[in-house]
Amino acid sequence: MTKTLRWSERLGGIFHAPRLYFAAVPLTVPLIFATIEPSLVSKKVITPELAPLPAVVFNAPAPRTTTPLPEHATYLEVRSGDTLDSIFRSGGLTAAQAFALVDEFGKSIDPRKLRPGDLIRFQYDEADQVTGVSMKVTGWGEISARRDQEVFHVSAAEAPQRVEEIPVTSAIETSLYEAIRRTGESPQLVSSLVDVFQWDVDFFSLQKGDSFSLVVEKRFSGSDHTGYGPITAARFTHEGRTYEAYRFLQPNGRAGYYTASGTPVRKQFLKAPLKFTRITSGFTRKRFHPILKIMRAHHGVDYGAPVGTPVMSTADGVILYAGYDRGEGLHVRIKHNSRIETSYLHLSRFAKGIRRGTRIEQGEVIGFVGTTGLSTGPHLDYRVRDGSTWINPLQLKSITPDPLRGAALGRFRDFVGKSKSQFGNATQLATTPEVKRRALF
Repeated sequence: MTKTLRWSERLGGIFHAPRLYFAAVPLTVPLIFATIEPSLVSKKVITPELAPLPAVVFNAPAPRTTTPLPEHATYLEVRSGDTLDSIFRSGGLTAAQAFALVDEFGKSIDPRKLRPGDLIRFQYDEADQVTGVSMKVTGWGEISARRDQEVFHVSAAEAPQRVEEIPVTSAIETSLYEAIRRTGESPQLVSSLVDVFQWDVDFFSLQKGDSFSLVVEKRFSGSDHTGYGPITAARFTHEGRTYEAYRFLQPNGRAGYYTASGTPVRKQFLKAPLKFTRITSGFTRKRFHPILKIMRAHHGVDYGAPVGTPVMSTADGVILYAGYDRGEGLHVRIKHNSRIETSYLHLSRFAKGIRRGTRIEQGEVIGFVGTTGLSTGPHLDYRVRDGSTWINPLQLKSITPDPLRGAALGRFRDFVGKSKSQFGNATQLATTPEVKRRALF
């Protein structure tokens, strides 16, 4: 132990006896393994020889051959925001060519007639240069241009226009709009039909099972349906009662609707001052006011409708007042004769030209639905006064103008006979089942 300590001291006192054994082992291990197999030390290490890499020769690419394109065509669809100039340039025309072609096309058609979804055809030659442009304008016809060197020659052909009288018949299941749509015709006919019977039929209380037949002029441009002319004859059954109307052109050029006996359908007063809405509150001598919180009379009929719905005068007359009142808001009062006045309350704004002294025709728009004054929501309060007495607008009795007479009545009766036969050609598209009736707003 003493000897070991002196050895450790010769090493600077770093090692102590318990650690000497472990420190010496790493020094002896290589020596032990070096004496195990002396022959391994002298064995020659064989280095494998690698085969030479093959030579790679990079040849220049073969020249690219171009095959001319055959004559071909493509179609571009008109999208919202497109102009004729932008479409022409997208199709391959230069700015100068597009400008010149727009000018040439404008001599035959109004470019604003183009609608999203219309197609424009571009024809190309072998060099992919535009050689022709053609397009069909819905409701008008076709126009095309062929290039002759640097000049385009334009040709236009309007489609033949024609008018057909067609019968349309249906029954109401959910609404007048849906009944028209089921026939395959445009809902545009809804407004036309309402215009014919607005004096006799309350369209705010249609019932399931009500039905109608009509004959209308349908207009075509080539094969394209472009719209409708006037309804020439119509029949409407509402609440078990049937109304008829036939359009007749007077010798003075004025047209109107008459019943089968020659009596004008048009009355002094319309049934309502709006076309499409619903009644939200009726005429009553006592009603709880939702804002004032008191019981008071309600001298009119409230029609609920969105803000901005057009409001019409129910009869010819002269405006007595157009202004604002805290309770009635913006409103208009119209005098129709020596006794009858109508009022239109809670408007959002007046129509152009509406002021005191202005003469108004029946059906003319005088303002728009709002919620001004003492109002809890958008609606029109429509009132009628006979002298100093307020009367229920829904019970207003109307005056019918003079009927047809003489030769005019004879011609009219011939026309009625022809129209009734057209009603017979219409196919009933919806039955009128026996069901419990309910109001359809």
